[in-house]
Amino acid sequence: MVAVSAKQAAEETPEREVRVPRAGKATPYLFLAPYLILFSVFVLAPALFGIWVSLHDWDYMLEGKPFVGLANYTALFDDQSPVYGDFWMSMRATGIFTVFSVPFLVVLPLGVALLLNRPFRGRTLFRGLFFAPFVLGVAVVCLMWRLLLDPNLGLVDWILGTPIPWTTATPWAWIALVGVTVWWTLGFNAVIYLAGMQDIPRELYDAAKVDGAGRWGEFVHVTLPGLRPVALFVVTTTILASANMFGQSYLLTQGAPGGSTRTAIMYMLQQGLREYKMGSASAMSYLLTLALILVSVVNFRLFRTRS
Repeated sequence: MVAVSAKQAAEETPEREVRVPRAGKATPYLFLAPYLILFSVFVLAPALFGIWVSLHDWDYMLEGKPFVGLANYTALFDDQSPVYGDFWMSMRATGIFTVFSVPFLVVLPLGVALLLNRPFRGRTLFRGLFFAPFVLGVAVVCLMWRLLLDPNLGLVDWILGTPIPWTTATPWAWIALVGVTVWWTLGFNAVIYLAGMQDIPRELYDAAKVDGAGRWGEFVHVTLPGLRPVALFVVTTTILASANMFGQSYLLTQGAPGGSTRTAIMYMLQQGLREYKMGSASAMSYLLTLALILVSVVNFRLFRTRS
């Protein structure tokens, strides 16, 4: 009787509607607030302050910092300016490094990712070995390779049996800088490609096999289209990283010979922190930033998915 009464009571009791409170209009912004605060303090505010500095003759050792307007920018295009020659020489060095390093850092990791994506014994071990150099700091990598490439005591010249000025003469210095950078960062791009390959549906490869496509056909018609967003990320970030190269040149070649491997970031550091010309250095940094923005826009247009 007790069980029947309880059942009848449950059937007669109307179900209560559970109401989920609606989020207010400010709720999304509250969730974004921590990031927006950090972004504003550490990115937006320094960027705006840098523009202000670039409009002044800014010597932080002196009290007076006169407003000069766009003089720091126009000096970069005036061949009579004392910074004109060295700045564009450093931009040329940055361009050389970017042009020669980016193709290797885009194509070689893709090949490595294709190999590591196939099942074979010890695949996990090889994935770790390729990625391992990337966890090292730039100082560790450059000091290690500086010893290996030393013309007197270096292991590389001992193996080759002939002294080569890897860090003091061109084109050897460029070969050393590009080679060390590729060895150091190849694993990161390979892991990004590998992650992108995991998201390509297996059914597409099965359909390609049914249509009679071989390995090359699968790569061209399935893998490459599936990796379009990943390739955009890899190419863009690699160009940005190469254009902002500093540590390798500073620690490995020290800008030698004759400043030919001194990158734009190195020259900005020299202008701002050694010669106390922060306004000029800021103007150089924003000119480089504008160039990289234009390159990024071109990349997005080239990799834009066609309907």
